[in-house]
Amino acid sequence: MKFTKTLIAASLAVVSADSFAAAFQLAEQNVSGLGRAYAGEAAVADDASVVARNPALMSLFKDKQISVAGIAVIPDVSLKGQSAAYGLDANSIDDDSIAPSAFIPAGYFTMPLNDKVSLGFGAFSNFGLSTEFNDDYAAGSIAGETEIVTVNMNASASYKINEQFSVGLGLNYVYADAKVVRNAGANPFGIPANTQIAHLEGDDYGFGWNVGAMYQLDENNRFGFSYRSETDIDFEGEYSNQLPAAVGGLAGMTVPGELKLTLPAIAEFSGSHQLDKKLGVHYSILWTGWDSFQKLEAYTPSRETPVFSKEENFSDSMRYSIGTDYQYSDALLLRAGIAYDESPADQSHLSISIPDTDRFWFSFGGNYAFSENSNIDLGVSILRGKTQNFTEKDSLAASLGQNVSWEYESKGHAVLLGAQYNYTF
Repeated sequence: MKFTKTLIAASLAVVSADSFAAAFQLAEQNVSGLGRAYAGEAAVADDASVVARNPALMSLFKDKQISVAGIAVIPDVSLKGQSAAYGLDANSIDDDSIAPSAFIPAGYFTMPLNDKVSLGFGAFSNFGLSTEFNDDYAAGSIAGETEIVTVNMNASASYKINEQFSVGLGLNYVYADAKVVRNAGANPFGIPANTQIAHLEGDDYGFGWNVGAMYQLDENNRFGFSYRSETDIDFEGEYSNQLPAAVGGLAGMTVPGELKLTLPAIAEFSGSHQLDKKLGVHYSILWTGWDSFQKLEAYTPSRETPVFSKEENFSDSMRYSIGTDYQYSDALLLRAGIAYDESPADQSHLSISIPDTDRFWFSFGGNYAFSENSNIDLGVSILRGKTQNFTEKDSLAASLGQNVSWEYESKGHAVLLGAQYNYTF
């Protein structure tokens, strides 16, 4: 099977556990940034997690650093039926448990080699998602199970050109695992609702790169820019369905195939300004190149036409954030921030398997220093998504030449809770 440009885009539903950044993109690479809604990430050098957002910032560290973080994502995604097919009551397609909670870990290490060169390594995720409906859900052909997991292993180096300007470069190994299951659901063809009409699964890896630059105007004002490349992931996967052979199905047989994924490029510009000894202000503008995701198509070797096809029509998206920190005491730093995260989804192609929407972030947190070498970050973000109303065509009926639709109202909110430990040595 072959996914042109996007297994992920069509497989993906909400999360970081629902991604809770645009589409299935994850912002949660650390907890120090979580408390200010990830404002200023390409310019703020809090800890070793700079490896994930701007490797040039490693040049600001004089000692080795380790950071280990974990973020719990608690989503609240609900679907309310507005109109159901086949004469069913609209309430029969209500569902408020499609997005499970998730835990996102990350770890980093940075080390200065000399006064010019620093090295770093990070393990984190930029993309992920999980949604699951009951296998007998009425709109099963557009629901089912959708999951993607990625792990990015990022080796980086920075070079300090002078006291004001530094650059950084990273190489990335990205492992990805994806699964998409669709069921027959309610239908007039006598097919049991829990029959699998598509089962796509596979895992593999790809390589990418990232670069960054940092300009220090003076000791209180800094700007940063970073760019992370697209990552192509080509791997062999499996396709099967439980439809009877009499109607062209595989009757449970598994067919080997080819899988192609493209994870989008990301660019960020940030500023960081220390207004006085206690108060700092930070901001970011982040772009994600989602226009590479136009449709999802899956193929088996024996067919020239796709066995699974879905229009996505994603567009590039922007994220805007501003945050602040306040040095309350020698040991305690307080943080707060807000962000606006655009959805890349085309309003005419919204899906219950990707109930994406524009969202606001409201964040707060802090850092407590146990000593000069040891400190902890805590952060909380509350995400509020816009209510969406949309219609989605039943894919099983469409494959058999019928025009059947399901109408929904969707709401998506989430709470993120994170902790991070940092050690300098």
